[in-house]
Amino acid sequence: MTIRVGVVGAGGRMGRSICAAVGADPALELVAAVDPGAVGADASGLKISGELKALADAGAEVVVDFTVAAASRVTVPWLAMHGMHAVVGTTGLSDADVDTFRAAFSGSNCFMTSNFAISAVLMMRFAELASPYFETAEIVELHHDGKADAPSGTAITTAKRMAAASGDWAPDRTQHEVLPGARGGVGPAGIRIHAVRLRGVQAHQEVIFGTAGQSLTIRQDSYDNSSYIPGILLACKRVGSVPGLTVGLDKYMDL
Repeated sequence: MTIRVGVVGAGGRMGRSICAAVGADPALELVAAVDPGAVGADASGLKISGELKALADAGAEVVVDFTVAAASRVTVPWLAMHGMHAVVGTTGLSDADVDTFRAAFSGSNCFMTSNFAISAVLMMRFAELASPYFETAEIVELHHDGKADAPSGTAITTAKRMAAASGDWAPDRTQHEVLPGARGGVGPAGIRIHAVRLRGVQAHQEVIFGTAGQSLTIRQDSYDNSSYIPGILLACKRVGSVPGLTVGLDKYMDL
């Protein structure tokens, strides 16, 4: 039996890719597509609706939300209220939003991640493993110049996991920034995060570690939206079997 899937944000570039991938997966069935900004457009053979009600009408069991934070704050609790599982790939959500979603899902489940790319999940795990062996580390993330938030959710998540793995980081000895902000943003445990925005790139991140006489660089690259599809499909298939709210694709990968 296939899993009935709806997509919110279906009119966007990522949304259209998700619709096509869901429609092509024999274990999944695309039953609804929602996007107020693309009402009436085609999404893998479905006409895009502007109302969340279309998800319930179609009997969606799992709904993928790839929109913006303001929209997700409305959509995700609505899905919980209607007993649907949610797979959330929207960025820019706060810790308070996560707490709200966690409280909302009691009869159905929710999955959230800052990055669906399998390579990004492994990069974060490798950085976590390396952290206890180095005294200094910085994160450099690079995205296209249309990305609204900085630093990226992936960079922040990486820093949180590194900080949890080691609390013994050397202090920044910089005494004067010739240009304000030159040392980047201060993340968890004082780990510096640098956000680069350039045309022609997609999504990339380096975690650079340093200790006496050596350094280690862990880099992950996503070249186009196809890099996120395997993780999204995995989440659609697993979310129904993992109770409550789950954050991070590594939980579904048994890392």
